Amino acid sequence: MEQISDPKVAFALLRPACVLLTKEQTVANVEQLSAQLRCVDDSALQQLQEYVLFPLRFVLRTPGPKRRSLVQAALEGMAYVLASTCVRSWDVLRELFSELCLCLCSPGDPGKPAPGSDELKAAALRGLDALLHAAYGDILFQLYAPAMLPGLGAAVSLLLALGEQEGSREVRTAALKCLQALLLRCDCPEDHVTASRDEERLLGGTFASFLPGITLALSRVAAADVRQGHAVTVRAIRVWHQTVGLVMADEQLSDPEAREEPSGEELGRVGELVVRRSPAWAKDTSGKLGVLLRKIISCAPAHQHWRVRLEVASLADHLLSTCRRSLGDCLGPLLEALVTMVTDESPAVRDRCEAALESAARRNRDEGGRALEDVLSENLHSLATSLPRLMRTSDDQRKLSVLGAFSGYLRILGPGVTAVLSSAAHLQRVSKALMQVLELDVTDVRIVEERGSSNPVGDGTGPRETRTQKKHFLYFTDEKIFSALQQICRLLGYYGDLYLLVDHFMDLYRESSVYRKQAALVLNEIITGAAGLGVTVTQERSPRSQDDLKAAATSIIEEYISLSNWHLVTVCEQSDKGEEGRFSKTRVLSITDRVEGEGSQLPTEAKGSTIHQLNSNIWQLCIQLEGMGAMALALGADFQPLLMTALYPVLEKAGDETLLVSQAALSAAWDFCRACGYATLRELIARNSDYLLNDVSLNLRRLALHPHAPRVLAVMFCHSDAGLLPLVRDVVQDVLAALDQSHDERAPVFCAVLHSLMNAIVRWFPGEPPGSAGAKRVGSNHEDPLDVRQFLLDYRRQKELAEGIVGDEPDEDETDVPAPAPESDVDMTGPDVKAELPSHIAISKDVMERCIHLLAHPSVRLRLKVLDVLELCLLVLRAQESELLPMAHRCWPALLQRLTNDDPLAVLRAFRVLCTLGETCGDFLRRRVSKEVLPKLASSLLKQAPVSAKAGPIYTHTLAYKLQLAVLEGLGALCLRLDLADTDLESVSEACLPYLSCRQPYKLQEACLCVFQYLTQVDPDAMWFTLNELYCPRSYEPSHPDLSAVHLAGMGRSRNEYTDNILKLLEEIR
Repeated sequence: MEQISDPKVAFALLRPACVLLTKEQTVANVEQLSAQLRCVDDSALQQLQEYVLFPLRFVLRTPGPKRRSLVQAALEGMAYVLASTCVRSWDVLRELFSELCLCLCSPGDPGKPAPGSDELKAAALRGLDALLHAAYGDILFQLYAPAMLPGLGAAVSLLLALGEQEGSREVRTAALKCLQALLLRCDCPEDHVTASRDEERLLGGTFASFLPGITLALSRVAAADVRQGHAVTVRAIRVWHQTVGLVMADEQLSDPEAREEPSGEELGRVGELVVRRSPAWAKDTSGKLGVLLRKIISCAPAHQHWRVRLEVASLADHLLSTCRRSLGDCLGPLLEALVTMVTDESPAVRDRCEAALESAARRNRDEGGRALEDVLSENLHSLATSLPRLMRTSDDQRKLSVLGAFSGYLRILGPGVTAVLSSAAHLQRVSKALMQVLELDVTDVRIVEERGSSNPVGDGTGPRETRTQKKHFLYFTDEKIFSALQQICRLLGYYGDLYLLVDHFMDLYRESSVYRKQAALVLNEIITGAAGLGVTVTQERSPRSQDDLKAAATSIIEEYISLSNWHLVTVCEQSDKGEEGRFSKTRVLSITDRVEGEGSQLPTEAKGSTIHQLNSNIWQLCIQLEGMGAMALALGADFQPLLMTALYPVLEKAGDETLLVSQAALSAAWDFCRACGYATLRELIARNSDYLLNDVSLNLRRLALHPHAPRVLAVMFCHSDAGLLPLVRDVVQDVLAALDQSHDERAPVFCAVLHSLMNAIVRWFPGEPPGSAGAKRVGSNHEDPLDVRQFLLDYRRQKELAEGIVGDEPDEDETDVPAPAPESDVDMTGPDVKAELPSHIAISKDVMERCIHLLAHPSVRLRLKVLDVLELCLLVLRAQESELLPMAHRCWPALLQRLTNDDPLAVLRAFRVLCTLGETCGDFLRRRVSKEVLPKLASSLLKQAPVSAKAGPIYTHTLAYKLQLAVLEGLGALCLRLDLADTDLESVSEACLPYLSCRQPYKLQEACLCVFQYLTQVDPDAMWFTLNELYCPRSYEPSHPDLSAVHLAGMGRSRNEYTDNILKLLEEIR
């Protein structure tokens, strides 16, 4: 509906409703008038303002009790009129201000809120807010005259009480908004009065009288419980800093042309309320405001809602820009608030803090003062002093806040960090704080117990992400806290004097082993920050010289790889002796002895008293290796000259027994690849193999001084290709020669190298799959130049392979060593010179010769390693049968001793080697296995079967069980490969039959079924008869009366413990 714009028509419309409301104060009459008011436009309503306000005000003035709904309706009507018009009369403003305040206060105590409904208070506050917005400027400023101080003070007190004590969030927010409007600092979208310089001074002088009450009450609201809602907290903080910014503004306190305030005689008793803002008053007030400011800052920055933190940033920015000189005592807390939140999770808060800090730094530079830098350096010193205590006693959120403040100070100081750290006191305090905070927890026994594989992880062919190992610190566990500390160290490196910092922390590194790990951590991050990597800055520095960075990195790396800091003990010296003692005291029986009741007791190994020192050494090496990788990335291509110094020590640690150290070394090697432009570790080693092998060769001749030289060779084997083999042939001979001279002292290290070498050769020269060599020998014993005969032999071989028969029927006059094949094509007139062996075959043969001698070594660990190497040698030599068979002949006695008279760990490994021999040598071993091994294996299985049948679940964890399982898993394939005769098959089947019992552990039953499946391929008829002798599921009637009846021992027997497994096998045979 179109509104009425003619004042006369509007008057005619409104007059009846106004008269009626004056006579009868009812809710209906008020609502009627309010409805008609909305039919009049603002210009007409402005001329009728006092007329229409009279009946509404009359409702409020009527003495006696009034209904709440009536008063609320009148207040809402007044708010509408005031929001639509302007107040041009001082009397109207004064009277309305008093009437609205009286609606809010208690009749008995005007300083306290009335106990009315929240809706009524909200309506009165809306009216008061509309009144303050409707008043003309010249009229409004009369409200702030000294004579109005009592009334204005009562209103301020009332609004503060409502904002602090009310339960309704709406009322509290509205009361604080009214107080904000009184300050002429309202942030609503409506038009507001713009105050002149003198009017601002008048306003500041007036509110100086109320400053203590406002700041005290609002600081309580800002620090109150979070359940009050973030809107109330935000509004309280905003009014607090707007009030302080108005009263303590530098412009007002330092204005020499300020108008003199009225004297106390002119004002009478009101003059006692007037505050003279003298320098002494300003200084005293600044100190008191500092206390309240710290209270707000201590609570609000940790608030969970980002708008509260954003308002604290606005508070700091506003006071730093308007009151920097008058609030000199508060500069520290204000800057602390900003730098604490500069790393806030909210982008809006971060941006606001960064903008505020940049603005403060710019103003400081423009004014040419050092006040800001002095405050920042003092705060930094104070924070560094309290940092260890805070890290020990605070929760994670508080720790992150403190570290955020630390890094914020460094960011705002920027290049000024150099000047601050030039002070010995500051540098000492910061460095010692970092040393204490970064202390590692070295009590975890798992660190020293974790062992790496003798074959380091990865083959160096593909890209690999650098993974920083998770460190366990003494005073914190959150990764975010460690990231914040890394950022602090990088900022020091980015802005600080690089030489000063490196020298200082290198002194701490050398000073004591207590600080060594922490100093190395800081040094690593300083170099990273100096290179500008992984650091977030707000001010750019002058370019860093690459020569300076390289010189600093060189000095650190040289210190890291020095003898005293590099060759640290990471393995308990008594571990090997303890292990040997364990095997000697706990007599673990071999396959030829009884093993009843063995293996269920696990001996307890005494823990050394140096666990903490070993852990400390491990972490120190890991940190130093990470640092070398970080310095490589920092220098980039300029690291290439340092590669010759750093690569050999890093590869040495890549072969360390401790898992953490070897992983850290490999990560550092990958960092070298990225820095120097190598695609893979393989390429890195290949391009630098000349000097690496030269160092290895020299150090092998001085093993007493360089005991870990073989590790470098082992790592090179693991991460290289066959192109390395010609280069290392001489070095391998050096290793073998050194092994010949150091059987007892260095044998474990050399065997680890040989194991890596043979692993690499097997990988480089895969050769033929197991079983193919025997298939070739099927035709080698019957060679004939006729093509037709050869065709038939090849056909027979393919058919046997398809049927799973990979052996060959031996002749009755078979000998241990087969006769050599005729060499009809050889030139008989030439000299009988043996062809030179391929390098990998020759190396494998030499290695196998050493293994044969070491099979009788007293160390169990060494014997196990030698058996692994021996197996790898067999896999390589299978490509040269003329070399394989003599070596197999030579190793047989020592291997037989391990099979028949050793502890179970060695027996398990020796049996695996025997299976490999069967795959590679085939029928060459038939007689030896038949006469010397099978009887003892069968006897051992028969003796142990009753034990395993009666044992409980814990038996599966014993060595005796593992030995049974390994023998059963490999025995069938061995019998098939050797094509054993009837007597041997009978012996094996009789030994395995007890394991078909359902009382045996499930895995032993499965392994036994596998044995019979293999034996069925060798002689299905014999196996069918053997199984039916134990249990025959059916009777066999002769098809003709003249035929004799078939009688089997298993006929007619009831179901027993063997029935299920026998039925499975008979079904497969059928």
